[in-house]
Amino acid sequence: MTGGNRVQVRRVYAEPEADDGTRVLVDRIWPRGLTKAKAGLDEWCKQIAPSTELRIWYHHDPERFAEFGRRYRGELHAPERAQALAHLRELAAGGALTLLTATKQPEISEAAVLAELLQH
Repeated sequence: MTGGNRVQVRRVYAEPEADDGTRVLVDRIWPRGLTKAKAGLDEWCKQIAPSTELRIWYHHDPERFAEFGRRYRGELHAPERAQALAHLRELAAGGALTLLTATKQPEISEAAVLAELLQH
């Protein structure tokens, strides 16, 4: 990858790996059954998460992912989310960044949308 550091998306339930760099949970709700110690997080950036309304509408339907991404990128302009995104950009500039989510399909999650934004 040229320009910018590596940003990856992983499930928060997966074992931390040596090349994860900074590990940030981007879900609004703490993952069920996971202890803070087991999660191995550097940060929990819940203010970056999509709105409850958007999460309910999306419901991780793969056919809605493109529209979810469009709507979520719109939500990232709100002041609190914009500030959180700027913080994630700073972390990404400092080295490897792993965005963590509890979803079973991280490739169609808000973490995937964020990773794409942070790599461009």
